[in-house]
Parts: sequence; C-alpha cells; structure tokens
Amino acid sequence: MLKILGRSLRRLVRWVSLAVLLLAIGFLGARIWFASSGAPLEPWHTFQPEELSVEEMDHADWRGYLAREETLFNEVTAEVVQKLPEDERVPSNRYFEGSVVYPPHLSHDWNRSYELVPEGEPKGAVVLLHGLTDSPYSLRHVGRLYQDAGFVVVAIRLPGHGTVPAGLAEVEWEEWSAATRLAVREAHARAPGKPLEIVGFSNGGALALQYALDALDDDARARPSRLVLISPMVGITRFARFAGVAGLPSLLPAFAKAAWLGIIPEFNPFKYNSFPVNGAVQSYQLTQALQGAIAAHASAGRLGELPPALTFQSVMDFTVSTRAIVDAFYGQLPANGSELVLFDINRNTKLGPLLRATSYSALLRTLPPAPRNFRSSVVTNDHEASEQVVERTIEAGQTEETSRPLGLVYPRDVYSLSHVALPFPPTDSLYGSDPDPAENFGLELGAMAVRGERGALIVNLDALVRMSSNPFFSYMIERIGEGIGEQRAP
Repeated sequence: MLKILGRSLRRLVRWVSLAVLLLAIGFLGARIWFASSGAPLEPWHTFQPEELSVEEMDHADWRGYLAREETLFNEVTAEVVQKLPEDERVPSNRYFEGSVVYPPHLSHDWNRSYELVPEGEPKGAVVLLHGLTDSPYSLRHVGRLYQDAGFVVVAIRLPGHGTVPAGLAEVEWEEWSAATRLAVREAHARAPGKPLEIVGFSNGGALALQYALDALDDDARARPSRLVLISPMVGITRFARFAGVAGLPSLLPAFAKAAWLGIIPEFNPFKYNSFPVNGAVQSYQLTQALQGAIAAHASAGRLGELPPALTFQSVMDFTVSTRAIVDAFYGQLPANGSELVLFDINRNTKLGPLLRATSYSALLRTLPPAPRNFRSSVVTNDHEASEQVVERTIEAGQTEETSRPLGLVYPRDVYSLSHVALPFPPTDSLYGSDPDPAENFGLELGAMAVRGERGALIVNLDALVRMSSNPFFSYMIERIGEGIGEQRAP
C-alpha cells in the first residue's frame, strides 16, 4: 500500500512540475512576444541619468542634491530632448520642446525638488514624499497648507523620478530611503527643536513610515511628530513578487522591451506613463521590508513610540492593498492617537447596476469589529437615496458611532475614488474635474469626457476614465490642518 501511495505521489509531483514548467515557458514566451511587437523603445526608455548613490546621499546636503538634480535635467535635455526622432516631435510628447506638455515651458516645472518658506519664523517643518512614477507635483496642494500654517516645506524628487522613465529601470528602493533621510535632515535643520511632520503619498507613504520606524532605533535621526499617509503603499499585489521573472528575457539585447510592463506615450508632464519591471520589483521589496519592520517593532513592544499617523485611503484601490494597511499596520498599533479615514464607494451612483457585488461589501471587509486601538472615520453617502456625504466615526477603544454631515456631495457619475485621486482637489489644473484656468499644464486630464471610437487615441481609455481628483479634498485638507504642529504628550 505504501509503495502504491509513493508511486502515486511521485507521479503527482512530476505532473505538477511539468505543469509549472509549461506555465513558465508560456509566460516567458508571452514576454518574448511582447518584446518583439508593439511600440518600440524610445530615448526616454533607454537613457538613464546617474543619480547620487546611497552613500553619496547620506553625506550630501540639500544644496548638493539640487546641484546633481540640475545636472540630471541638463543630461535629459542633451540626450533625449535634443536627440528626439522626427516622428516623436508631436504636441503630446513631454520630451518635445514644442509640445504643449513640455515641462520647462509650463507655468512651473513640478518635476524638480522644491521648498516653500513661510513668512516669519518657522513654526515647524514638513517633508513631502511623492509616489512611484510620480513627481513632487502630487503633494503641492498639501505643501501650500503647511506653508500657510507657518511650516517650512521640503519636497524632494525621489531618485529615478521626474526625468525619464528609464530612471526607474535601475533604481533601488534603498536610494529612495536615502533621499528621504536627506530631506528630513534638511527639514529638521530649517526648524530645529520644532514639530517635524512627514507626508507621504503612495510609495512615499511607505517611505515615511519606514523612516519613522528606523528613527526609533537610531537616536541620530530626527523623529517626526506626526505622519500623514495618503494611499500608503503598505502592501501591493502579489504579482509584483514575480515581476522580476517578467524581465528575464531582457537580459538578451534583442528582447530589451521585456524589461517594461508598459510602453506608453509620455503625454503627462509630471508623471511617467511607461512602467519598467524594476519599478514593481522595488516597490514590492520596500513593502516587504516595511512589513517586516512593523512586525519586528510590534514584537519588541515599540510601536507605541511611533508618532500618530493620520491615513486617508479609498476602499477601492487598484494599486495598493487597503487590507494590508489595516492588517499589517493599523491592526498592529497600540493606542497612540492614530486615525484611519476611509472613503467609501458612491452608494447613489447612476452606475450602481454595473458595480460588482464585492464593491458594495468592500467597506465591511476592510475594518475589523470595534473596539479598535485607532480612531476610524468613514466618509460615505451610506444609502442609495442620498448624494449627501457624512463622516461616521468611532473613537479608539469605543464601539459607539457618531455621525456628522460634511456638506459635500458624491457626484452621481463617480462610483468611487481611486488610488491616484486623493491628493488632488477638483480644481487641480492637470487632474481636477473642474480645473483652475489660472494655471496651464498643457492638458486637463481630469476634465475629459471621453466619447468616441476605440483605437483613435494614443492611450488606453482606462488611463482617462480613472478618477483623478478628490471631491472630498476640502474635508481631507481640513483634517490634515487640524493636527498640524500638535505635539503628543510623552
């Protein structure tokens, strides 16, 4: 009997191994086919500016970082802009000097690191950390809030960003962490002994939290007094774990395109559209390091030393795992004054019949039962007959829910927010649904009503129908403003 079971088990192992091998061959074959078809690689996919190394950033100051940044942009001009093929000199190409989206010719080039200085003596300092493929543009509205509150604002362009998409093809997440440390050193030096906050969007949220955890173990690092996390990348899809396999064919020069998950025209002046495999790999490695650090500090009983975190997250997020934010971070926190704000789906949308059943239950699956160690707030029009939005809050350690109307309306043609929407008001000139005409960034991507036949545009329709601004931005910015500069009692 045992011999029969042994033979059956060996047979099963052989069949499973064969199936895995065939799947791997099929997957690699698909990647090779991708590398042999579709759009070709352009200069912005092949030229890689040389950023400062981790060691160089750890010994550099803000002025040195800006000097290297200037060199990088000059290199992009010389190697990409001035060598652009004739067929790429089109109005939609951000690397064409005659384009409507050429960043240096816009009202402001938000691809670069910047600082905002308040009038008078600073009351504190804040570091702004943008997301993956993004640029310092994404947190500019939050930066103005802090400047108006009397804070020095340090917004750094993370390595690999703002220049060309190829910058992300070789970057490592440790370089982003080194840049974060540099930015915090600068912010702390601008307002020593005063409140220091870090605001992180998406990948920047992971970097903000990672820095705060590392600072618990290193007395030489300035400790932040508060974290503001917007769609933080605490966890991402499991596909990213295997994304490196997708790039294996690119080891052969003939299949260089396999190093890219998407090759898309670059029409956005302040965000990459093309996405290299390495970007997914580095983000996954960052989230794994972050989750490991959270777990280690939780086991050591030190998470209570973290500054309070105020997090804003859409329950529907295609980029990061909302569940991971709750399970891997908030679920591990002791009571330390932290709060999680969730933006629910629109339960009164005219698109309701087309929503998946799982979309309606997303909120129920996200939060664990009360009482919880953190304050939780849900922004919702919680029944199908109302456009009016309310905030439903349960205090930390409590089970009773309180509700207050916000005087805001969930637009009926919007069924949910998205990962990229949260940091932008409806008036944002690039991403807003009602863009401010006072600024010109070439396109009004958030205000486009897409109608027509498929195949006519240079971009997939998904990129244009995804919600790109936050109808509840006024609420979010008010909530951020309430806690600016508050010092937690020891």
